[in-house]
Amino acid sequence: MAALVPARAGERVLEAGTGAGAALLCLAARVAGVRGVGVERGAALAGLAAQNFAANGFADLAVVNGDATALPFAAQTFQHVMANPPWFGTQNTPSPDAARALAHHAPGPTLGAWVGEMLRVLRDRGSITLALPAFAYAEAAALLRPACGGILLLPLWPRRGVKAKMILVQAQKASRAPDAVLPGLVLHDENGITKEAEAVLREAAGMTG
Repeated sequence: MAALVPARAGERVLEAGTGAGAALLCLAARVAGVRGVGVERGAALAGLAAQNFAANGFADLAVVNGDATALPFAAQTFQHVMANPPWFGTQNTPSPDAARALAHHAPGPTLGAWVGEMLRVLRDRGSITLALPAFAYAEAAALLRPACGGILLLPLWPRRGVKAKMILVQAQKASRAPDAVLPGLVLHDENGITKEAEAVLREAAGMTG
């Protein structure tokens, strides 16, 4: 997800539901000078994210213990926003681990609440990037469409020839750009992780939107 965010040095980036801060750490490793803020509802995870930012020497990264559906920021604050929102509904069996259940299970129409708040704090012409299960694409596109254009779909294939279970979706606020399907990324081959995936995971390579 962080590899697709088109951030530049000095720009402000929000991650809703930052967890332990991994995505912001990846973005900061790729884009020197980016200013990132993570919002995390779990107090313990928020504390861990703060420790991770400090331990890795990223003084321009910060974390706020708060709710992604009620972000504590003014409108038009960030040039970029990103999230891996909870996607399992109440019909799915939650994880026995409370933190994992909180991260992955949505109590109601959570995606709409997350997207609405993220768009509120996003500046015009800024980007919103979401990591989602493939089945959520139609809902995400519908939520983005009133405010955004240039909706991009990037499939993440477990292996070549296998249906994508996860996707990345990106859009630009207040844009009339055409939608597009990007080439996507194959994660594994017969040798393990593909070279392309390794470049993203280990070498801070970006993905072009």
